[in-house]
Amino acid sequence: MTVWGGFNVELDWDWPPLSRFLGRLASFTRLIRFDLRGFGTSDPPAARLEPSLEEHVNDLSQGLAQPALVLPCDVGSDQDIASVFARVEQEFGGLDFVVHGAAFAPREELSSPFSQTTREGFRMALDISAYSLIALSRGAAPLMEKRGGGSVLTLSYLGSERVFPNYNVMGVAKAALEAAVRYLAADLGPRNIRVNAISAGPVKTLAAAGISGFSSILGVYRERAPLRRNIETGEVGEAAAFLLSEAARGITGEVLMVDAGFHITGM
Repeated sequence: MTVWGGFNVELDWDWPPLSRFLGRLASFTRLIRFDLRGFGTSDPPAARLEPSLEEHVNDLSQGLAQPALVLPCDVGSDQDIASVFARVEQEFGGLDFVVHGAAFAPREELSSPFSQTTREGFRMALDISAYSLIALSRGAAPLMEKRGGGSVLTLSYLGSERVFPNYNVMGVAKAALEAAVRYLAADLGPRNIRVNAISAGPVKTLAAAGISGFSSILGVYRERAPLRRNIETGEVGEAAAFLLSEAARGITGEVLMVDAGFHITGM
């Protein structure tokens, strides 16, 4: 399941509410889509999300110039994805960027020994957490071309490269996601579409609630990261705003680490 947000506004990357908004959205580790062009026009924002998250998205949209239109979408359904982009094209005529944070694995696949990962659990984790980026990029690309290009951004974690307790199949899914970023960047680059990822340090989010021992992970990061602290959601939002903006127009296929430097440490 997913969260979608679309906003037809004139993009101001120095606008503080934008970075805060992106950071808070990142905390959902669900899929978000923005269309930021024509701020102050009569075009309404568009959003799609699972019903249980509607209240959260409505709260996040506070402070925007116009209220969001909220509808459901399932990134595991090609038909749903096609319907979403058809609606985006109808409403806005094009698309500036996609922020992807969809990630899911059954709780038991995270808590059980990795060797006990089930075939269905593996399939579901890879489908929702990694393949969905490919499917959404494919659907978004024609709309981005109408705007002369665009940017795709996804959210990853260091568990793609290193073993973390109770992360298991999600680590494999994040590794696949980061590989997909590189291949999509190579494939879509000639169409002036950039694809990047942010690998953020641990933050207390809805997704983190499903990881056993998460509080201890926060403690380890705080003790060992060069900055001796955990990151804040706003720092993820500001990094996202940079990668989506023209300031990063020469960057594609990258995984930007936003983890207070934890990834460079040995012990």
